[in-house]
Amino acid sequence: MLRFTTLPVLTLFVGLTACGGSRSHVPMVGTSSDLSTLAGEWAGDYSSAESGRSGSISFTLRTATDSAFGDVTMIPAGLGRPLQPWRGENVTGAGQVPTSTVLTIRFVRVEAGRVNGTLDPYADPQSGQRLLTTFSGELKGHTIEGTYRTRLPSGEMQSGRWTVQRR
Repeated sequence: MLRFTTLPVLTLFVGLTACGGSRSHVPMVGTSSDLSTLAGEWAGDYSSAESGRSGSISFTLRTATDSAFGDVTMIPAGLGRPLQPWRGENVTGAGQVPTSTVLTIRFVRVEAGRVNGTLDPYADPQSGQRLLTTFSGELKGHTIEGTYRTRLPSGEMQSGRWTVQRR
């Protein structure tokens, strides 16, 4: 999503993906009724005019008291593979097979239809550098629309938008 380096999420909401494997524990803050409004399967897209990046996101969220379970899958348009979690070193895509294709939402706060959260660091799909993304959005019916901000290795920030709909 940045000049080639920013991407979203879903943040975001990044999205927590129903990808069959184990799901990550996602700490959540909010009332029971606010949290329950996010339960279900969600799919949509993200884009950034600043970076020129766009792609799809999906997640399944199952709430249980103050936490949820799920993982995020983000697939940049034209890349042909999902983004990878940051593993502590630059990893570039040339000839490498990703060991994981899901990202983790570190934290989610829900209040009166507003959603805010943070993704765990993930690797830029072209440079392999570490990216950090926060997201916010508003739940209206079966749609969540919002924005995200990604901190680049240079410290520069890029922003974009994301939308998901309940399936």
